[in-house]
Amino acid sequence: MPPYNLFGVFDPDYESAKVVVLPIPYDSTTTYKSGARDGPHAIIDASRNLEFFNEEIGDDVTKIGIFTLEELEPSFKSPDETINRIEKEVSLILEAGKMPLLLGGEHSIAMGSIRAEGKKYGKDGFSVIHFDAHSDSRDEYMGSKYCHACVMARARESCSSCISVGVRSTDEEGFKKYRNETIYRKDMHGRKAEDIADEIIKKTKNKVYITIDLDVLDPSILPSTGTPEPDGLSFHELASILKNILTKKELIGADFNELSPIGGIVAPNFLVAKLILLTLGYAFASKA
Repeated sequence: MPPYNLFGVFDPDYESAKVVVLPIPYDSTTTYKSGARDGPHAIIDASRNLEFFNEEIGDDVTKIGIFTLEELEPSFKSPDETINRIEKEVSLILEAGKMPLLLGGEHSIAMGSIRAEGKKYGKDGFSVIHFDAHSDSRDEYMGSKYCHACVMARARESCSSCISVGVRSTDEEGFKKYRNETIYRKDMHGRKAEDIADEIIKKTKNKVYITIDLDVLDPSILPSTGTPEPDGLSFHELASILKNILTKKELIGADFNELSPIGGIVAPNFLVAKLILLTLGYAFASKA
């Protein structure tokens, strides 16, 4: 078998890597079905069995240089301590001139990564593009500001330009406050992926951070998530939107979250691994 790292890269080299992968097996604030802590391992395991040459991109995506770090150990003290640890690790990756790619774990891990990006690029220097079935816009939930339901509330503290895509579950306050920063799923039906991507491109800065809660996908193709919502995006729809965005924008960071593996059902794990492969290919390999 290939080495145990994302995509099973042989002889990975940190110094020459363009992308540094940080697995974070954490799901302490999940509110329905736990298990996302097993997501990073499932993604890495599936990724080692993919073909790295992609016919759409026309190249071996792993040639860009991908290095996988050891798993980050969550804090047992509090959610905010875990977020602080993530921020510190992502800051080190950014200081080394590399792009951080986080594997969750629950979606709250994005808070630490986006905070680190904000300190590097400034609050007005980049945009956050958020794919999710949920708005995640609550300021506080279940007594914590660092719950997975508060991701975008914390993101907006570090980034002045945020847009959410694919949302089909939101609280009333979030709907009233952020409706102009959200492309709701109900408004995506009948539209081409290229048109949706164009809307996102017009509303965002050149540098973009992409955060993906995998429940943005339809549960018929990705049932392995803690809070599934019907009427989600197809794999092709999401990949097409990402492709069109990343041909125009500079990707400075990304995270993929909320895969909660189901024993014996491995197709969703491969789906996520392939989505990550394509995302990196669109961002880097196709521009080489």
